Parts: sequence; structure tokens; C-alpha cells
Amino acid sequence: ARLQYLFELTGYDGQQILFGDVGPLDATSNNISQFMNGFKLPYLHEADRCQVPSWVSETIWYQIFPERFARGKKNTNKQEYRDWNPDLAPTTSDFFGGDLAGITEHLDYLQDLGITGLYLCPIFMAPSNHKYDTSDYYQIDPQFGTTDDLKELIKEAHKRGIKVMLDAVFNHIGYQSKQWQDVLKNGEQSVYRDWFHIDRFPLVEVHDGKENLHYETFAFHGEMPKLNTSNSEVRNYLLGVARYWIEECDIDAWRLDVANEIDHQFWKEFRKTVLSVKPDLFILGEIWHSAQSWLVGDEYHSVMNYPLANAIKTFFLKGEQTCDEFLASLNSQRFTYRQQSREVLFNLLDSHDTERILTTANGNTDAVKSALVALFFQVGSPCIYYGTEVGMIGGEDPDCRRVMPWKEEQQDKELQAFVKEMIHLRKSYQHLILTGTFSLQSTEDQLLLMTYKDGNQSLTIYFNQGEMSVPLSGDQQVILANGIEGIGLKKVLQAGGVALVEGV
Repeated sequence: ARLQYLFELTGYDGQQILFGDVGPLDATSNNISQFMNGFKLPYLHEADRCQVPSWVSETIWYQIFPERFARGKKNTNKQEYRDWNPDLAPTTSDFFGGDLAGITEHLDYLQDLGITGLYLCPIFMAPSNHKYDTSDYYQIDPQFGTTDDLKELIKEAHKRGIKVMLDAVFNHIGYQSKQWQDVLKNGEQSVYRDWFHIDRFPLVEVHDGKENLHYETFAFHGEMPKLNTSNSEVRNYLLGVARYWIEECDIDAWRLDVANEIDHQFWKEFRKTVLSVKPDLFILGEIWHSAQSWLVGDEYHSVMNYPLANAIKTFFLKGEQTCDEFLASLNSQRFTYRQQSREVLFNLLDSHDTERILTTANGNTDAVKSALVALFFQVGSPCIYYGTEVGMIGGEDPDCRRVMPWKEEQQDKELQAFVKEMIHLRKSYQHLILTGTFSLQSTEDQLLLMTYKDGNQSLTIYFNQGEMSVPLSGDQQVILANGIEGIGLKKVLQAGGVALVEGV
């Protein structure tokens, strides 16, 4: 073997053991040198390396649900839409008129906030407001605009140093798609019958309800029949879609919806296809659980880091964990994936599929600030869900998809300023976060310390999750804080507060 290694474990009693390919061993030099004891790395081939696009680890993402972000100035079809009122709780069938032009018109706002990556929920033709029931993958939904509108958005985003990621819904297709309608019309004689997972004919036309479906779907929704990606025609069609939008509009990334329900072979072909067109394209999979088997270097670059989101929300927003329990969650996160994948994990707290974090926190803005800092100062690529920075509320889907509040009196300007400065600091300390030595500590009074150090600088983040204020060392330079009292040598961090402290 070219390389072998073992782990040396030290117990609380000071006893040491080795752990290798054959299991636990006594910590002796003989056991270290024995050929069969260690884990083996016979040879590292360049083709087997887990490689990720270099730009992703430095990206600050902003997720947009296009129907609810902004209505373009030329969009005058107001009679077709509900009032643009963030206090309105939307239903599953409401339309408010957000479009691509509206996003383009607010790129300066996003640039000023510090955003360098846009993640757009689906924009292709579909009858719903969420567009996850695609009718035609080659057409922009007319409600959102045209292909030229998308090109303009991407061109203007790129001018501002902002990457653009589109949502690929390849697990299933929409009920109104020509392929599914042909199956409904022609049954077993349809040229598309093998595009789907059909249990038996004749099919029952199902628009509502989940009972007695004769075909497989996404989440038992009859209007979203599941595609058979093992079928060569389906594979070629979807791979053509993926290639088309890269070549046509110069997109920078694909987010893959319901990615864990599609076969591994398809994703291997997908990766080869899209990277042959654009070698630094980013591939992000939607997986809500641990995803090691998709991140070995031949499928996705990254996944949406919902386990981290759940840990942060449980600790900071719900108060259902102790510091030690939260530390265990973070340590588990840090050892789940290899370093290359960790650096580009898509770290988020809320999305179009979850309730908004201010709602989870029962309106506690202090808790939200602490949670955001905890997210932004993890290794990985952080994402803000549209409106989080101005204090948007919303329960579970569809309530989490309210319209963006653009009037200043509707926005929490103090929270917005905090988020903007936090993003600035994340960029400033990016190299330290990626390469510095990381440590976590907690105290009995629920003070959590998160520290990054290298030879030239250090950054320590104090999270006071206890019930009492705690003093900070007077000579520490606080660069961002929420809940600090006092000045000079008599600074204290209030309960529920957070402070970022710079040192050498």
C-alpha cells in the first residue's frame, strides 16, 4: 500500500487505543506498523479526486421564489394578481405577479447587501405558482417573461459579480406536459408510456386526492407523475434540457430537485454532460438527510445542508438543546463529508419548503441574529431566503412564500443592517474560516465559543444562550455584536446575545 493510517483515540481516563481497518487495537508501535491494521489508500488517481468549482466556497447565496420577489415595472396585468401585500397569507393557488424583470430591477439591492449568488426556484412553463409541475422545460413561463428576460437577468447579474443557479425538476413532470397528456389520451399505445412508472392501464385521471393512483408520482401528488430516468429517451431529453440552458443563457449552476429519488447512473451522466459544456458549473442536490454516496466526486458537488439548519434552529430558535448537545451536532456535521464537499455545502436556515426562521423563533429577532451568525461562520456556502434580512414571517408552505416587502416601513432596517455587516465580515474572514484551526467550547452557564485561528489572526464568536449576562475581556475588539452592554473594560454580553471578537 502507498499509504495507510489509523486513528489514535484517547479516553477520559487517559487510556489510548488505535482504530483501523480491523477495528480497535492496543496502542503499540507494533500494531501501528502491521500492514493489515491500517486503513489503505493504495493510489490517488487524478480522475478519482473529488473536485469542486473554486468560486462556490466564497459565494453568498440568496434564494428567490420568483412569483413573490418583485413585479417588473412593465408588468401591468394587475387585475390578474392579488395585491402585493406581505401581510397576506397566500394560498396554494394565488398569483401575485412576480417575474424575472422584477428580479433584474433589484439586482443593485442584492449587490449592496453583499449577495454573490442567486438561486431561483423553477421558472419553466407550468400551471402552478411554484412551477415544480413543469409543462415544458424549454420555455420560460410567460408569467415570468421570456428567454430574453432570463438572458438579461443573467447578463446584469454577471456584471455585478453575481452567479445564477436554476432549479432542475427532473424527478417528475407536470400533468399538463405533452408527454403525460399523450399517455392519458393513448394509454398503452402512447409513445411516452415508458417515460413513466405506470403500474397498470387504463389510467385514472387524477387531479386531486392521493388514492388509487395507477402510476408513481412525487409525494403522492397525482399532478406530478414520476419520470423513468432509466429510460434512454428520458435521459437524453433531460440531459438535453440541462445542456440547453447552459449554452443558451450561460447559467452558472443547477439545483437538482428531489435529487435522492433519481438513480445514481443518471446523475453520473448528468455531471459529465454539464461539465463538458461548462467545467466550473456548480451541481447542487436537494437531499434532506446525510448524502455521502452522492458526494464521492462523480455526481453532485454539494447538497442542501438541512441537517445543519435543523441543529441551529433547534438550539438557537427553539431552545430545545443544551450547548453540549449542539456542539455534538456541529461536530457530527464536520465529520460527515470530505473537506472539498464541506467547503461548498449549501448552508441554509429556511426556504420555500420550511417555515421562516423569525416565525420559528416566535418573533425573537435576537435569536434570529444568533442563528444567522452561527450559519454564516460555518465552513460552507451560506444562503439567505428572500426577505429574511428584513424580518419576513411565514409558517409552513404556502405561508412561507409571501411577497417581498419593498416599502421601508414594512422592513426591519436594523436587522437588515446587521445582516449586511455580517455578510461583509464573512467575506473578510473567508480564508480564516476555510484554513484556520477550528475549536468549539461551552461552559456550564450555556456560553458557547466558536473560534478560528491561524498564525496571524483569530476570530472568536460568543453566543450567550444562558439566562445571565456574562463579562467580556476588556481588551477584546468586538467587530459585530447584538446584546452588548457597557464600554471599555466593562463590556458584558446579555442573555441571548452574540459577539464577534477579533484577536491575534
